[in-house]
Amino acid sequence: MKKLILGLGAVALVWGAQAAGAEVTWQKDIKPIFDKQCAGCHGTGSPEIEEFDKDKKKWTDNSVGMRMNSYGTMISFVGWPDTGALMRRLDDGSGRADKKAGNMYENLGSSDAERKANLDIFKAWVGNWNLKRWKDVTKDEMNSLKITY
Repeated sequence: MKKLILGLGAVALVWGAQAAGAEVTWQKDIKPIFDKQCAGCHGTGSPEIEEFDKDKKKWTDNSVGMRMNSYGTMISFVGWPDTGALMRRLDDGSGRADKKAGNMYENLGSSDAERKANLDIFKAWVGNWNLKRWKDVTKDEMNSLKITY
């Protein structure tokens, strides 16, 4: 009887781990965080990256960033052409020698716990969380991105 209970307990743990490890997607997980934490500065009223780049100071002085409100624009800041930009901006700095967080980390939530939880969701969505730019990223690193819709 004891072995049966232990066996059922192990099965329950495996099922729980599988449920907790459910795939993180743009639609289900990232978009709601984006809408709550990021859309005010990076939503539909924000310029496309090309327009933003023409006069960054004008936009940033008014607390406006480049538009990132769709899956297509968001993945361009993960994979290509702006490889790693999302990760560099949202990173908490824990893996960096200087421990300096990215300039958008503070906007991931109103408390340390909320920021950490939202960062963990972004990390799970991206898969291969690294801060490299296109010229430095390897093919294997690009292939290990998840960024599921």
